Amino acid sequence: MKNVYSSSICNICSLKLFVAFSLLLVFYNGLKAQTNSQPIIGHWDLTVDMGNNQTAPSWLEVKLSGIKTLAGHFVSIEGSARPVSEVKVDGQKITFNIPPQWELGPNYLVCEGSLENDKLSGVITYPNGKQHSFTGERAPSLVREGPPVWSEPISIFNGQNLDGWIAQKPDNQWIVENGMLKSPKSGSNLLTAQKFHDFKLHVEFRFPAGSNSGVYLRGRYELQIVDSYGQKPSSIYLGGIYGFLTPNENVAKKPGEWQMYDITLVGRRITVEANGKTIICDQIIPGIT
Repeated sequence: MKNVYSSSICNICSLKLFVAFSLLLVFYNGLKAQTNSQPIIGHWDLTVDMGNNQTAPSWLEVKLSGIKTLAGHFVSIEGSARPVSEVKVDGQKITFNIPPQWELGPNYLVCEGSLENDKLSGVITYPNGKQHSFTGERAPSLVREGPPVWSEPISIFNGQNLDGWIAQKPDNQWIVENGMLKSPKSGSNLLTAQKFHDFKLHVEFRFPAGSNSGVYLRGRYELQIVDSYGQKPSSIYLGGIYGFLTPNENVAKKPGEWQMYDITLVGRRITVEANGKTIICDQIIPGIT
């Protein structure tokens, strides 16, 4: 009797496991159908019309949170990536709102748009009350088919003048002094005249106390240079990809000391070595910063 009883229990357990597994498959298939029915899901590069023939970049991520709720992240025309608790979809219309960050004003940022022919368009109302229209397209994946083939190293700074560099604003404050690029005060960003896709970049830098700067990779992803000695690692401190990737440790030196970056960027995958330590290893940068 004992053996029969044991056998019966095993059969019941097997049945329960089978039923549970079947339910799991049904649940998974339902989830997959829900995911496929939301074409807004993905990463979107936005272009905001600022007026006077000026545009500014922005970025939106929409993803499934749970079974039905759509959530994501949003990068405004300034500031870091912000979490979006819910993206509402009604047919082709999409809306979301987030609290203010850097923008002046007491109101929420509100985005109202539509998705047609796999293109986004709409209006963003900023916390200061200003409204700007935008368009959006899916961000390219930038997945590489094979490993890069590197060329011979080149020097992007000749140590003598600003040849090969372009100031982003007319009132450029950058100078060359004693073989170094220097920015005596806050002002214009400095861009290389030559454009690069996948690259390895070596940078040596130093800054005074209280500084906040960075290196923009491809002009889209900011690697932080900021006075953050002794702080816990953060995406907004030295070595972080602003608002997205946090280094595994903070290796920042004190202000006034020379520091170093060795950066490898292939597609969206980045590795950062700072002051002799690998602090970000082959991580994917989700979007612009």
